[in-house]
Amino acid sequence: MARITTDFLVLGSGIAGLTFAIKTAQAHPDRKILVLTKTDQGESNTRYAQGGVAAVWDHEKDTFLKHVEDTLDAGDGLCKREIVELVVEEGPLRVQEIIEWGARFDKEKGADGNYDLAREGGHSEHRILHYKDLTGWEMQRTLMEEAHRYPNIEILEHYFALDLITQHHLGRMVIRVTPDIECYGCYALNKQNGEIDTILSRATVLCTGGAGQVYKSTTNPVIATGDGIAMTYRAKGRVENMEFVQFHPTSLYSPAGENPSFLVSEAVRGFGGILKTAAGEEFMHLYDERLSLAPRDIVARAIDSEMKKRGTDCMYLDCRHLDKDAFVAHFPTIYDKCLNMGIDPMRDLIPVVPACHYMCGGILVDEHGRSSIHRLYAAGECSSTGLHGANRLASNSLLEAMVFAHRIFEDTRNKIGGWDFRTEVPDWNAEGTTDPGEMVLITQSLKELKEIMSYYVGIVRSNIRLKRALDRLYLLYQETEDLYRSTTISPQLMELRNLITIAYLITRSATHRRESRGLHFTTDYPGQQAFVEFSVL
Repeated sequence: MARITTDFLVLGSGIAGLTFAIKTAQAHPDRKILVLTKTDQGESNTRYAQGGVAAVWDHEKDTFLKHVEDTLDAGDGLCKREIVELVVEEGPLRVQEIIEWGARFDKEKGADGNYDLAREGGHSEHRILHYKDLTGWEMQRTLMEEAHRYPNIEILEHYFALDLITQHHLGRMVIRVTPDIECYGCYALNKQNGEIDTILSRATVLCTGGAGQVYKSTTNPVIATGDGIAMTYRAKGRVENMEFVQFHPTSLYSPAGENPSFLVSEAVRGFGGILKTAAGEEFMHLYDERLSLAPRDIVARAIDSEMKKRGTDCMYLDCRHLDKDAFVAHFPTIYDKCLNMGIDPMRDLIPVVPACHYMCGGILVDEHGRSSIHRLYAAGECSSTGLHGANRLASNSLLEAMVFAHRIFEDTRNKIGGWDFRTEVPDWNAEGTTDPGEMVLITQSLKELKEIMSYYVGIVRSNIRLKRALDRLYLLYQETEDLYRSTTISPQLMELRNLITIAYLITRSATHRRESRGLHFTTDYPGQQAFVEFSVL
């Protein structure tokens, strides 16, 4: 067991984590920044983002106010306006920075070389900067190359963060209303040697991404298991709005099933793709005047409704009327994937189905990214800033991650000297545990968990479904905690444990919200009957 000290500990190597690390390394060349990632350093939710990053770029046609109003409209009354305004207004500066670091967003053909701004659902203007249909990959590449320029940034691969270290580990009773909880680092499993290291830090920044793997069908990579949110909740930190799980309307339907599901970007509909039934009939006019470009919550429920009404496994996206050369140029990855599945988008309808895509809730943070636990910050999908409200506007997530990574950097840069290490923190105690005898106990519980969440806490919910989910989740929780106490730690066990926590938070929050709003739709309260501002747990 190693004991490691670092000035800044960053959990996660996606856009939020690396943006913070780069800025901090520039400002503090004498300080150590340690970045942990539980797989390879290039693997993150960021890498899978297709559509792009939303920012007001063309000031002749677009305005900050338009972007703010689009975001507020998508958020269905639960966005914090002051947060929306600061993200929208600071966003272009952060985009310009990543361009200066080397990001190659697509430009229009011609001498001017202006950026090719796309439009997506819920946006009133073309404001999406993109790199083909691999925007996240391009931004991740840029950040990785920039981060490697700084010798005071160390990235440790294949390290799995287990628990945040607080006064609890020093023998003090810590409960959720304890006013001065502090974070001193984390315990982390070195997956390469199986040892659990104690990592002490002056400041800790959670950039651990989302939790899509709590559902059977998700566009998230297999690493998206809600680790940061679960660790914060166990450490008695506050989380909020976990009921708002965004299902992307158009993942590519695969009869055999894929994990993760392949995403057919919202930008395809912004490019002119039209949602239709198998018979080629349009249906979005029955649900929203914006048709196929309505916000994601509306489109996902419309597709789900049509599938249930017709008894079919999917709906379809029609791109046959679009220019082939332009389509292939903008969406080469989507085009190739369809061809590999025997679908020619220029001749065939593309089968699509909703899939879990994004967590709009998460660790409650303020405008500086500070959580309710002192010296613990959060940015990106694991956080709840107030930007997204009840439903995230397309392509706002990468923008939010960069803006809050910068704001956390600004908040910590002058405070770090006043925070010391707590060297009396004990090492991890694994006494009395043994190797698990049957891995099937973990894999089968994970399968059951995904089934419970998909059938009872999905796009459409009800009181009886939520009650049934909570009852079954409690049994899974008890069984998993017994395993945790008696067996040695493994990534599979910890991910199951974290996902059960996430499932409980989603379901419990959904139970508290006795109304339909944004991404939370319940048949018991189909109208917005009882406005609930926040659901904090």
